[in-house]
Order: sequence, then structure tokens, then C-alpha cells
Amino acid sequence: MSGPTQGATTEADHPLRVVPQPTPESQPFWDACARHELVIQRCRSCGRFWFPPSNHCQHCWSEDFAWEPVSGRGELYTFTVYRRAYAPELAEQLPYVVGVVELEQGPRLITNIVDREPGDVRVGMPVEVVFLDFPAGVTLHAFRPRENSRTPSTRAV
Repeated sequence: MSGPTQGATTEADHPLRVVPQPTPESQPFWDACARHELVIQRCRSCGRFWFPPSNHCQHCWSEDFAWEPVSGRGELYTFTVYRRAYAPELAEQLPYVVGVVELEQGPRLITNIVDREPGDVRVGMPVEVVFLDFPAGVTLHAFRPRENSRTPSTRAV
């Protein structure tokens, strides 16, 4: 990521919705999102990244880890298009895309895919992180197609 405001949108762009409640393990992740920075835990013993947050390495079980900034780039691993609002506050956003993004560093994040019509979303599509600022200081991450990148042909989903 090049800067703390890369890909920022305003709260006026998105109505308030139910947001995650940080846990002691996830608080650094959400604090970084508020700064428009994507951070992931990395083990100091085996060197691997993991997500979701926890108090030990998901690979070697070490408790020696750090939160490290990551590129914010990845590839869409899988996705689904929501055409029904399971939460009333999302009705105005229909249809919307929820996907699993595999980061360049390896971990996969469940996230929204934005800035692309649902029919144009493809598995394998290169994506980059953006941050959505909501009222009351809440910031969520989402991913959009990467500009100037090759979009693969349609693959089975």
C-alpha cells in the first residue's frame, strides 16, 4: 500500500451497518483499518502470516508474533453474490459481492468486493484493499479490482 488514505471512501458513500466487535486478539487489526492500513499477524518463529487473528501462530503454535503491514494486494479466491438482504441495513446495497481474497502474503480474508458489477466479478481477479469509513469512526476493509492488471478469463466458481 502506498499511503494511509489509499482507496478511502466516505461514510456518506455507505449506510451504517452492523460492524464487527473487536476482541483483544483482533483490536490491532481494526485499529490499523481506522488508519487505512492493512496489517496481519506474522510469526517470529516460523515467519508465516495468518488470519483471522489469534493469540498464537496457526502454523507452529508459537506465541511470539508481530502485527505487520501487508501490501493490500491479492487475488479473489471465491465469491458469492447476495441478492437478498439478510440484514435490513444492507437492502439498499443489493446486489453485493462477498468474497474470499487470498493476499500476496498467503492469508485469506472474507470481505466485500466493491467497484465492480457483480456479473463482472471473476475468481482469480487481481484485487487491492480499500477502506470504507462509516459513522462513529468505524472503518471496514473491502477489496476492489486492481487497476492496470490483467483480469483472467471466466473460470468455474
